Amino acid sequence: MTVQAHMASVGHVGPTFGNTIQDDFQRFHQENPQVYRELVRLARAWQSRRGTGKVGMKMLFEVLRWQLAMSTTGDDFKLNNNYTSYYARLVMAENPDLRGLFQTRVLAVAEPILVTS
Repeated sequence: MTVQAHMASVGHVGPTFGNTIQDDFQRFHQENPQVYRELVRLARAWQSRRGTGKVGMKMLFEVLRWQLAMSTTGDDFKLNNNYTSYYARLVMAENPDLRGLFQTRVLAVAEPILVTS
């Protein structure tokens, strides 16, 4: 039996049917404003401790996953890695003190980042 035969499906990883990743991000962001607030808090903590330099949004996602897993009970809270680039852009757009903290690439589809906090 191959390794793949033992692996369980993890579900759909792309945008929901008929939506873009940004559509799904916008909905998630509106329904979970605490994620944005915590990412800003973590980014500022990094910046105050390190002074200069960049940090990866994916690293902050992992820290947030750890904190949520350690402080919540019940169903696991899900943070979709598809949203990291959108959060990086949103955090920098809305927080002048954090501009340039994250390195971003050009999006495959030129979609604007809507500021909704």
